[in-house]
Amino acid sequence: MKAEIISQPYSGEYKERIYDLESPWNSQFWTWIKFADDYGNKTVGQFRGSPVAVKVSGKLNEIIVLTSDYVYRLESNELNIIEVKDEFIYQDVEISPNGIFIFHNYYEIEKMGNSFSEMEKIKSPFKMDDIKFIKWENNKLEFTCEEFINWNRVEIMELDTNKWEIIKKTTPQQSTVVKNK
Repeated sequence: MKAEIISQPYSGEYKERIYDLESPWNSQFWTWIKFADDYGNKTVGQFRGSPVAVKVSGKLNEIIVLTSDYVYRLESNELNIIEVKDEFIYQDVEISPNGIFIFHNYYEIEKMGNSFSEMEKIKSPFKMDDIKFIKWENNKLEFTCEEFINWNRVEIMELDTNKWEIIKKTTPQQSTVVKNK
């Protein structure tokens, strides 16, 4: 299964499915995700909230759709909702090489267990702020962050997904030196 964020499609262009939840707190924005299975069948899902990210875990046969309003967890065969988290706190999502979903808010990185209620915070050597996932190098996810309350100290860090620990990759850098995503 493949999934990608797209612009609003023309009506009838794809098989369509709406994933809407009733809430007085819903925004007026929508995200469209195009799903393509291994046989070339395409479906577009319409999700409440502005687009943030979509990731597919082939090992778990699951998909995470992250919007400004919700985090949707779908099973990838029928695209049915497994669960939805309605508190938007996450800024990004990645998938470890062994298929585990990894989320971050501005201050912490968490890995998902069997459900959203089983999120595990990954301990950091210092309190982080403004986390940004950058790239994968084997089983290590490189990211940048600032030290909380010391915003001139920008660090390049790694999350080792074999040991599930965060380590500093470099010495402190000034914020003007850090590469953009």
